[in-house]
Amino acid sequence: MATGILADLLAAGIALSAAMACAWQVQRVSGNSGWIDIFWTFGTGAAAVLLALLPADEMEWPQARQGLVAGFAAAWSMRLGLHILARTRTTADDPRYRDMILQWGVHAPARLFWHLQIQAVVGLLLASCVMLAARNPATLFRLQDIAAIFLFLTGMIGETIADAQLYAFKQKAQSRGEICDIGLWRWSRHPNYFFEWLCWLAYPLLAIDFDGGHPLGFLAVLAPLCIYWLLVYVSGIPPLEAHMLRTRKAKFNAYRQRTNAFFPWPPRR
Repeated sequence: MATGILADLLAAGIALSAAMACAWQVQRVSGNSGWIDIFWTFGTGAAAVLLALLPADEMEWPQARQGLVAGFAAAWSMRLGLHILARTRTTADDPRYRDMILQWGVHAPARLFWHLQIQAVVGLLLASCVMLAARNPATLFRLQDIAAIFLFLTGMIGETIADAQLYAFKQKAQSRGEICDIGLWRWSRHPNYFFEWLCWLAYPLLAIDFDGGHPLGFLAVLAPLCIYWLLVYVSGIPPLEAHMLRTRKAKFNAYRQRTNAFFPWPPRR
């Protein structure tokens, strides 16, 4: 059984590595780094769905839990991937990647390639946590499963609302050079990131069996931990806010003083 799981993970890792190599090439040809996140989102989603649905020796197949978990991964991937695709088609570049490429200078092509391969590893980690949730042999619809469904739906709906509010704000001519401070964006500087994190909190709840029937399920906590670390400390908030400070310094500083970065909270006076 362990050999089969390792083979499945190896195949998923190779596929994700190839997908991010394609993303690197598309960025080189098009000059638009926005395509990178599209490849990552759809690639990670596809790997997660396939790993969730693969038969497991110790379980009857297909299992209701596998279908639920695969559905979560597919819904997340399609919503986020299509949103990024729509955004990429109307923008010239992603400022986070553009700033990195400018900082790297002549070494940018090679450094970007390996940066995207690290993203493939992250995608494999997340897909593996989805697989752990799918392979929990416990009967579906325990109390923690219901909590997981609630968290995932809240995350999906909240992120959709945040993205729609930001899009509507940017469509107004008077918003040019301004800071989005409406709706959910009044309570958090990055509500879309917060609700994205909520989606990934669902998988440990689905994976963990406190009765001891699925010891590996506890490893699924790596998914929300990884997402939180990336969004708050690495590739989410830091580069995006550095860009905002360069382009809207005074206004963004005022926004930072009254609004939480990640967790929603009433704005400070």
